[in-house]
Amino acid sequence: MSHPLVFDRALLRARQARALALGPEPFLLERAAEDLSERLLTVKRRFETAVDLGTPTDLLSRALAGHPGIGTLVRAAPLAAGLAASERTIVADEEALPFANGSLDLVVSALALQMVNDLPGAFAQVRRALKPDGLFLAALIGGGSLAELREAFAIAESETTGGVSPRVAPFADVRDMGGLLQRAGFALPVTDVDRVVVRYGSPFTLMNELRRMGAGNVLAERRRVPLRRATLLRAAEIYAERFSDADGRVRATFEIVWLSGWVPHESQQKPLRPGSAKMRLADALGTMEKPAGETP
Repeated sequence: MSHPLVFDRALLRARQARALALGPEPFLLERAAEDLSERLLTVKRRFETAVDLGTPTDLLSRALAGHPGIGTLVRAAPLAAGLAASERTIVADEEALPFANGSLDLVVSALALQMVNDLPGAFAQVRRALKPDGLFLAALIGGGSLAELREAFAIAESETTGGVSPRVAPFADVRDMGGLLQRAGFALPVTDVDRVVVRYGSPFTLMNELRRMGAGNVLAERRRVPLRRATLLRAAEIYAERFSDADGRVRATFEIVWLSGWVPHESQQKPLRPGSAKMRLADALGTMEKPAGETP
């Protein structure tokens, strides 16, 4: 394996199945699905064949149902559980896409690809599956997410066990996304961040909602013994001390990283070649050009 094993993908699927059984917490995914639908409306073209890649529930597929810019939408679901026979759905792994090269016009994904071990490889697979001038539009959980919970657990575990184990995943940073898209062969990459601060009655309410998002600890290097009760209680205490408002409610930060890229096509805008400008910068700025070293 040429890439590091960061996430235990089998455990991830088990956690996602548990979330479905508990009744998934949808607020973050609903926000991403609505935003993605609105972003697509600004793209004035039609995509005949589209895939919803890895989105944990059918929220995105439902948000895009009847979208004027999409012909056929197929959901590539992470789990077979709960799928209706009438849905245009396949079960697929985001790390091994089952689509033929150049077979798709659009690939969208909401809050799924942050748990892929080889993100550059996944982007490259999406790039190969898309036709020329095809669009990739995705939302991922970003590196600034749950910083409060990460800090509280690190301090609590250090105090109660004398060491620290990874508890919150090291998600990708928005500053890296544009480069990864270009590395995968996408043109016109665009990235931005939506930061969402949510308030909870207690840290335990947050932890329960994370369970219902399927967002428990699935790090490959996680500690394999159960979390000590003393560590959990101390983490909740530190969280409340450091990240609560005047009314006693605690804050949790979620970061949604948005990215888009196009498969290169001759119709797309291209940067000018060096030296091809038809006007000097000095003329455009209305200034007088002076030889180097000459004082004004």
